[in-house]
Amino acid sequence: MRKLALATVLLALTVVGAWTQDDHATPNSAGENSSTVGTAPNDQKVSVAMSTVSALPGYVIGLDDVLHIAVWKEPDLTTTLPVRSDGMISLPLLNDVQAAGLTPMQLAALLSQKLKKYVASPNVTVVVTQANSRRIYVFGEVSHTGPIALLHDMTVMQALSTVGFTQFANTKRIYILRMENGQEKKIPFNYKQAIKGDAAALNVLLQPGDMIVVP
Repeated sequence: MRKLALATVLLALTVVGAWTQDDHATPNSAGENSSTVGTAPNDQKVSVAMSTVSALPGYVIGLDDVLHIAVWKEPDLTTTLPVRSDGMISLPLLNDVQAAGLTPMQLAALLSQKLKKYVASPNVTVVVTQANSRRIYVFGEVSHTGPIALLHDMTVMQALSTVGFTQFANTKRIYILRMENGQEKKIPFNYKQAIKGDAAALNVLLQPGDMIVVP
């Protein structure tokens, strides 16, 4: 009887130990997932989103973009400023420098080269904090008209989903106005076909400066 009782106790302890390990493992796993999703404040989320935009492969700086230019160990040369309408930025020592049309890495390399006259081994970092040049515009029979931030590989369907239609919208006659080589191009978009799964309609990608008109 004593042997039977001892065996029963040992079995119970083994089961409890295994259950305790599983119970501890589950919260850890959930904790990792929750930290990935994050409960960061809104300003932190915006910062991450901005970094994502500026870090896209091949992102080209445009007019009205806001740049943070940091020169390591040179606080007087570190600044945040917009790209002017002529594509230039103005920096201490260097005056006007062409920024529009370059990637952040190309601009950093250019500034490093120019600063060698004044700073020993300059280390320059360029970050696009506001990608204002990547905007599209929506007009007509929509709930919210005006500019929209252009996300990576954004389609017409995705843009329209953010503004909504009025009851008078003619969704069969939507079109996109786009400037190409100095000429205005009109691209028709049939919303009715798109929501039915028409691949051609769904794959219309937007470009900076596009204007979506909903008659």
